[in-house]
Amino acid sequence: MDLTDAQIDRYARHLVLPEIGEEGQERLLEASILVVGAGGLGAPLLTYLAAAGVGRIGVIDDDRVDLSNLQRQVIHDTAAIGKPKVESARARLAAINPEVIVETYERRLTREGLLDLIAAYDIVADGSDNFATRYLLNDACFLARRTLVSAAIMRFDGQLTTFKAHLDGPCYRCVFGAQPEDPKQSCADVGVLAMLPGVMGSLQAAEVVKELLNIGDGMSGRLLLFDALGMEFRKIKTQRDPACALCGPQATIRDLFQTDYRDSRICAA
Repeated sequence: MDLTDAQIDRYARHLVLPEIGEEGQERLLEASILVVGAGGLGAPLLTYLAAAGVGRIGVIDDDRVDLSNLQRQVIHDTAAIGKPKVESARARLAAINPEVIVETYERRLTREGLLDLIAAYDIVADGSDNFATRYLLNDACFLARRTLVSAAIMRFDGQLTTFKAHLDGPCYRCVFGAQPEDPKQSCADVGVLAMLPGVMGSLQAAEVVKELLNIGDGMSGRLLLFDALGMEFRKIKTQRDPACALCGPQATIRDLFQTDYRDSRICAA
C-alpha cells in the first residue's frame, strides 16, 4: 500500500525514523491487536496504538465507566459515566485517528470462542487486573500461537514483559507459577497511583509496536519492574520452566477446558 498525503503528514515523525520509515508505517497500518481491558492500562495503550496507526484494534471489556475510574483511566471522561467502557474507548480513538478500525467486544472474557478471537489478531495485550484473566490469556495465546504483551500495576509498582512461549520464551506460568488459590488484593483493595498505569501502559504500547515491526530488543525472557516511589527501573531475566504444565516437554494443559480459571472476569486496572 502507498501512504496518502494525509498519512505522510500524520505519521511524519515515524517516517523519519530509520527503524520504522514508510515500510514500517505501512506494516503498522496493516497490523491488528487485541487489547484486553479498557481501563487504566488500556487507556494509554489504546490511545498510543491508535495514534501510531495500528490499523485494526480490538478491545474487550464488560464493564461500564464509573466515577472512581476517572482518577487514572484517562481514555474516559465524566460525560461517559454509565456508558460501556468499550464504547467510550471507541469514541475516543475515533476522535484521535478516524482511520483506525476499532472492534469492540462488550462481554466477559471466557474460554468459549477465545482461541478463534485471538487468532483473528496479530498480537494480544493484557490490561486486566486479576489472575484468572491473566492465566486464561496466557494459555490461550500459547495454544493459538500468538505473542502476549503483559503489564500489571498495584499501588506504586508496575511490571512489564512479553510472552512468546509458542516460539522460545517462557510463559506466564513459567515466571509466576501455578494460579494462586487465594489471589492477592486488587487495586480496588489497596489503591494505585493515578499516573502509574500511564507509565506502564505507554511502555506496553511501545513493546507492542516493537513486536509488530520486529525492531529493538523484545521483553521475552525479561521482566521489567518499576518502582514509582523510588523512581527506579530494573530488569530481571526469566526462563522457561521445564516442568511447566503448559509449555514444558511434559505439558498437561492441552486445551482451555482442562483448567479451572475460577473467575475470568475483566477488572481493568
